[in-house]
Amino acid sequence: MNKTEVPHHRKRIAVLGSTGSIGTQTLDVIARYPDCFEATVLIAGRNVDLLIEQCRRFRPALAIIADESRYSALRGALSPLGISVAAGSQAITDVMSSDLFDTVVTATVGYSGLQPTMAAIAAGKQIALANKETMVVAGELVTEALAHSASTILPVDSEHSAIYQCLVGEDPATVRRLIITASGGPFRTFDTSRLASVTVADALRHPNWSMGAKITIDSATMLNKAFEIIEARWLFDVTPDRITPLVHPQSIIHSMVEFDDGAIKAQLGIPDMHLPIRYALGDATRLSTDEAPLSLAQMSALTFEQPDEARFPCITLARLALERGGTAACVINAANEIAVDAFLHERIRFLDIYPLITETLARVPFIRRPSLDDYVATNALARATATDLIPSLS
Repeated sequence: MNKTEVPHHRKRIAVLGSTGSIGTQTLDVIARYPDCFEATVLIAGRNVDLLIEQCRRFRPALAIIADESRYSALRGALSPLGISVAAGSQAITDVMSSDLFDTVVTATVGYSGLQPTMAAIAAGKQIALANKETMVVAGELVTEALAHSASTILPVDSEHSAIYQCLVGEDPATVRRLIITASGGPFRTFDTSRLASVTVADALRHPNWSMGAKITIDSATMLNKAFEIIEARWLFDVTPDRITPLVHPQSIIHSMVEFDDGAIKAQLGIPDMHLPIRYALGDATRLSTDEAPLSLAQMSALTFEQPDEARFPCITLARLALERGGTAACVINAANEIAVDAFLHERIRFLDIYPLITETLARVPFIRRPSLDDYVATNALARATATDLIPSLS
């Protein structure tokens, strides 16, 4: 369909992580295009008050809260409205095979997105993927599952959405490399001595994007960019040596693709996640919007620089994870989740994040050809190992 057409029926959307940054923006898009989309399943982690508020507005068929201690509050508020309720991780996995929705937006943060995404693939659902950790932790397993499923993935991350858009109509064999841009985060110009004393408040002040705390810290360490390199490797079937990070402080060019003839295609836009969300929900079509467009005439400059691996060593973990394969990226992700939480709670310093990850990686046994059960066990062991290491840093 083109941007003026309306689907024959509204696409039914499940939002996994509806109370987070991407989830709330997804609901913005659904509300903006009521003839195209309806939210039929809303799933949250523990923010039961916001979930109840969302359900009262969007009236889904089902609401699920991961934190089972919040179930009674959810049921008490929503049962009178005729909205079914459930709780717990198993309920989230089970709903992926239901006939309540056509597309799931995986908007959770971290490892928690893996098992529901695998269940959605098994059920042949369309997936709007905002949870990059799914591809980071188990990209090989996910791509193998997709090869035997009717399921499709459309990326929501701005960088991967940009690459996807640049590849439309192109022969994949002509791609020379993918160029993934990075803002550089709040500490792009800091030297190591300044990084040693940064605070949580400093790290949460991203210069361009409004995001959740976890992804904002990952941007500050540039591990987020390492994860995006790993995700791109699996999403687009491109070897790691043909994926290049490039710091672009203005966050206007969201990523680029270079072709064999020397041409480079780029996708530009203001730093706003509504555009890639619209594009994914609309099945890679362009839904008309009255939002103010990007004005290049108002841009004083678009600049680029190489990432500094000495000051931001987390970005090197992409290369390490892809060279080792197996459970390496799973351990890196798990240790990072523990490290970021510890930093946010001021139990470790900013510069402790990288050594905590690498020490965990050195201690957790490596599995070269992991199953889903192996990933689950490795994630648990890596989290426990990283937690045990925190006192030695703090």
